[in-house]
Amino acid sequence: MQGIKSLLGLICLMLSMSAQCADKVSLQLKWTHQFQFAGYYMAAEKGFYKEAGLDVSIIPADPNHPDTFPKVLSGKADFAITHSGILQKRQQGAPVVALGAILQFSPYCWMVKNNSDIFQPRDFAGKKLSKIGSIENAELLVMLQRAGLSLESLMAASHEGGVKEWLAGDLDAVQVYVTNEPYTMTLQGVGHRLICPQKFGLNVYGDILYTSEQFLAKKPEVVERFYRATLKGWRYALLHLEESIDVTKQHYAPHKSVQELAYEAHVLASYIQPPGINLGNMSMAKWRLIADLYGLDQDEFDQAFDGFMYDQQQTEGIELSWMLILAIILSIACVPLYIRLISSNRR
Repeated sequence: MQGIKSLLGLICLMLSMSAQCADKVSLQLKWTHQFQFAGYYMAAEKGFYKEAGLDVSIIPADPNHPDTFPKVLSGKADFAITHSGILQKRQQGAPVVALGAILQFSPYCWMVKNNSDIFQPRDFAGKKLSKIGSIENAELLVMLQRAGLSLESLMAASHEGGVKEWLAGDLDAVQVYVTNEPYTMTLQGVGHRLICPQKFGLNVYGDILYTSEQFLAKKPEVVERFYRATLKGWRYALLHLEESIDVTKQHYAPHKSVQELAYEAHVLASYIQPPGINLGNMSMAKWRLIADLYGLDQDEFDQAFDGFMYDQQQTEGIELSWMLILAIILSIACVPLYIRLISSNRR
C-alpha cells in the first residue's frame, strides 16, 4: 500500500514539474484579434499548446504599428505572422524563417464602387488610388503593372486616405482586406465589387507564420512543437467553425459581432485550406513566382531562399514529445517499486 502511495505521489510530482517547466513563448499577431487568427486561439483554448509543453502568449498588433519584423528580430516575440514580403526582407538580410503559410492566397484586394467603370487591372489607368506599400500588398501594384501601367504613373495616382475618402468620391479604388471593409460596406448598403490578384493569376501566400534563425537554432524542438500544435489548432478551428467563432468572440474579439466573425470564417476557410492543398503548405515553386513579384533574379532568389523555408521533417520521427518523455521517466521510476511490490506479495 505504501508503495502505491509513493507511486501516486511521484506521478503527481512529475505532472506538477511538467506544468511548471512548460516553455514560455510569444506569438505576435499582424493585426488586432479576429477570426483571422482563430487557429492559434483554438490551439490555446483546447490545450494543444499545453499538451506540447508550451505556454503561449498571443499578442495583438498595434494598428498604428502592425509591422511584426522588429518584434521578432529584436527578440521581443518568438513567433509572428506577416505577409509574402518576408522573402524580400530575407533577401535584404533579415534572418527570418518561414514556418508555414496559413493563407494560400492573398487576402488583399482593390475595392471599387459597383457603378465604377473599373472591372479589370487595365481599367485603373488614370484613376485615383489609395496609397499602398511596395512590400506589403505588393501584389496589388504588380497586378496593375502587369496590365501595362507603369510604377511611376501608379505612384502619381496614389493618394492619402482610405474608405472614408473613397466613399466621398476622392478615391476611385481603395485597398482592403477581403473580410473587413467589404463586410462593412455591405452592412451600410454601399454597392461595391472587388478586384483581387488571385483572380488575375497572382497567387501569393498570406499570413505567414515565421520565427528568427536565432530562435530556431537555439530551440529547434520548441519551434517544432509550436508548429505542430498550431496546425492542430487550425484543423480544429476549420472542423468546428461555430465553436471557434464563439471562442473568438468571447475570449479574444468581443468588439466583433458574431455575424461579422461568421462572415470572416466563411470567406477565409477557402483561403486557408483550398481543395488539394495541405494546411500551411509552402513550395519553392510558388516562392519563386513570388520572388518575381519583388524583382528578385535567380541568383538573388537562390541566396535568399537558402534556409528560408522551414523543413519540419528535420526532426520528425526522432523528436519525443514532453508527454512521452514523462511516460518514459515514470516507467523507469516505477520499476523498483513494482519489483518491491511483487517481492512483498510473494512473502
